[in-house]
Amino acid sequence: MNNKNQKIAAIIVAAGEGRRMGAFDKVFGKLGDEPILLRATRPFQECKSIDQIVVVISGENENKCRRIITGREWSKVTDVCIGGKRRQDSVAAGLKQIKDYEWVVIHDGARPLVTVDLIERGLEAARETGAAAAAVPVTDTIKVVDESGMVSQTPPRQNLRAVQTPQVFRFDVIQIAHQQDCGDVTDDASLVERLGHRVKLYEGSCDNIKITTPADLILAEVLLKKYEK
Repeated sequence: MNNKNQKIAAIIVAAGEGRRMGAFDKVFGKLGDEPILLRATRPFQECKSIDQIVVVISGENENKCRRIITGREWSKVTDVCIGGKRRQDSVAAGLKQIKDYEWVVIHDGARPLVTVDLIERGLEAARETGAAAAAVPVTDTIKVVDESGMVSQTPPRQNLRAVQTPQVFRFDVIQIAHQQDCGDVTDDASLVERLGHRVKLYEGSCDNIKITTPADLILAEVLLKKYEK
């Protein structure tokens, strides 16, 4: 996407509790020699299309975040704000810090292996409908079950995708979506879909994993070494 006349902001969402990591604070834990949050944010700092970055963090981590994500190295980070109870509340808090921007890219702070290429391809894909999300094909067979645990449906695997972030939206589209009371959702694309707006899925990366358990961190370390070779 040519952003010569269109301003693009990014929101890094890192306000989750990370309960599955136990006592380990996942976004400030080290991946290699750098906190996970910084690795998730750096490609947005390096991406020429991104003009502004807002980091959304939990209240108890605000000061820690401000200490590590400051200075000329993080020149695009204009705001560190406190998130809400739900993920969508945290994204809404980030959106309030963005003024006069045409596009916003939303990314999980627990996905530290995102790349500039993945961001740029999302911006390009979003031009078609105003909304796009990274996704990868599902490799396992998925079963839909009823309340008793009995299989009710086996959807065709070729039609299934596991959705990731980055997710890219025209600012007016995502702003309206967050103003609607649509109940709890697990990603921003779902909010936009509930408006009846089409979302374009583009090819994500199997390496773009989300750190939710200690085992994920071990895998991320292996993937990081592949990138650094």
